[in-house]
Amino acid sequence: MKAILLVFVSLWAGVANAQDLYSKTYGSPDHAALIFLHGGPGFNSAGFEVTTAETLAAAGYYVIVYDRRGEGRSTSTDVRYTFDQTFEDLQSLYEKYELKQASLIGHSFGGVVASLFAEKHPKMVKAVVLVGAPVSLQETFKTILRRAKAIYEAKDDRANLGYIAMLEKMDTTSLAYSSYSFGHAMLNGFYTPTDANATAQALYARFGTDPVLKQYGSQSNFQAPQGFWQNERYTTIDLTETLVQLVERGLPIYGLYGKDDGLYSADQVGDLAVIIGDEQLRYWDRCSHNVFIDQQALFIETLQDWLK
Repeated sequence: MKAILLVFVSLWAGVANAQDLYSKTYGSPDHAALIFLHGGPGFNSAGFEVTTAETLAAAGYYVIVYDRRGEGRSTSTDVRYTFDQTFEDLQSLYEKYELKQASLIGHSFGGVVASLFAEKHPKMVKAVVLVGAPVSLQETFKTILRRAKAIYEAKDDRANLGYIAMLEKMDTTSLAYSSYSFGHAMLNGFYTPTDANATAQALYARFGTDPVLKQYGSQSNFQAPQGFWQNERYTTIDLTETLVQLVERGLPIYGLYGKDDGLYSADQVGDLAVIIGDEQLRYWDRCSHNVFIDQQALFIETLQDWLK
């Protein structure tokens, strides 16, 4: 049955390469629309597109993936790296695919974009699903460095403890502080589950064989984080008040997080649950930053339960 559904979805798949914005659709336009917003700044949607989009569409959704302007496959000479331009591009997807309303799946930094877009255009958003997304960037940096420091102390790693000591004296709002913090997260495996299940292992293996993932799966650029920092000071963003206001307006906000995600402490996830409601949040074992890969079956089942 699954194979039949995948064949059906592939017949509905459509690609739209506008001059400035890469996007691709999966599933029937008659189904509920989900727009995936990728992480970064500086990354792309290839990981979700290749591993998850088609399977999610087979579960009964119209899935739209795209790369933000100036990131991934959306090449353009007119790139401002501002939220205003980002929102204009997102609105253009609604127009292109004739959408009146869609649920936004915001992964990592994409969750920031989704929340701020919903704040500005609430009638266009049916729900926001935060997937491994930060609420407070400053708290995330603190969590990364605290966990990295504990690892280095346990190993008596004097060199990296020295780097942490230097970071602790830096301007925490600077782009350099952000970049070095995320660097220590990567160095210590904070983005990957400690005990990936068989499905996740198979999906991660595709990063070494699939041509799209081989080219774009780990691609990033420096222009995007630099631009969003210069124009929006994104390293200081705190979504707490935004999320509180969205909930008060009656917009459903959901959260999907992994217990192995080294970017967020259990306290941070708990604070989010207080805002959006315990029933609106899932916090899974054997799962890290890429929730849609690490626990794909639960990811899709939960979306089906929430986004009916």
